[in-house]
Amino acid sequence: MTRYLIRRLLEAVPLLLGVIALTFVLVHAAPGDPVRILGGDGGDEAYYATMRAKFGLDRPLPEQLVIYFGSALHGDFGYSYVQRRPVFDVIADRIPATALLMLTALAVSTLLGLWLGAVAARRADTPPDHAITIATLVGAAMPAFWLGQVLVLVFAAGLGWLPVQGMTSARGVAPGFDAAIDLVRHLVLPVATLGFLQLALITRITRNGLIDVLHEEYIRTAYAKGLTPATVVRRHALRNVLLPVVTIVGSHFGTLLTGAVLTEIIFAWPGLGRLLFDATTSRDYPLLMAMFLVASLSVIVANLLTDIAYTALDPRVRLT
Repeated sequence: MTRYLIRRLLEAVPLLLGVIALTFVLVHAAPGDPVRILGGDGGDEAYYATMRAKFGLDRPLPEQLVIYFGSALHGDFGYSYVQRRPVFDVIADRIPATALLMLTALAVSTLLGLWLGAVAARRADTPPDHAITIATLVGAAMPAFWLGQVLVLVFAAGLGWLPVQGMTSARGVAPGFDAAIDLVRHLVLPVATLGFLQLALITRITRNGLIDVLHEEYIRTAYAKGLTPATVVRRHALRNVLLPVVTIVGSHFGTLLTGAVLTEIIFAWPGLGRLLFDATTSRDYPLLMAMFLVASLSVIVANLLTDIAYTALDPRVRLT
């Protein structure tokens, strides 16, 4: 296991270097001038030239890339053009909000998806199974940006049950239990938007896997021992269909870190998705490149954790 982890980490180094180089070229090749955006259109060319020299944008692109690599090797990824702070300080301020949203969405969608998939499999070809199957098909086809706006119109603007936007109430609440309830109320709609697609995928995969597993000989043996259907599914059948579920959760864990851009914009959630959108519109090059690096690291770590989870779920899997 230790050798495997070391080898995977060493393999990630050239991948990260390639991501840095490719991101640097793509970000600088994208339309838009950060100097014009920061300085406005009312300045003269001398002012713009001074700003470009200040940010090092007046040098040839290959030279900028070499300088950036040299600084990155020393742990210096630059300062945000807009916020005038080290980029990782800016990102660190937004990680808790996105982590809360992401982990809550993953936990709720995974647990609920496993339960719905088990219910559908145990009642295959019955009205509950058909209802769950139709719901998952519809859920898999719903775009997040559309679903989020519909939820806002119905449950926030229409019924007034939940807040429209933000992470906390603008009027403020007393710390303690009231603050926790306020946070949960603000979480409901973005979590539902972000986790609905994964809920549909996990439900379908769990259902199809359990239908196949429940016809195996060892399941019949478990029933013959007098175990209840719920116990058979929970202790014997479900574990054997978790590998594809772990794959989905692992892939989403890596991409949700910055993949919640539309959800965070719709609900004005102060996380990394919103930060990525703001950095893109302002052409904040150092912040953009640092965020892509963080996203790449999250994908690598998520894949590594997924491989480790395989060995815990199935002892036949060996990491070499």
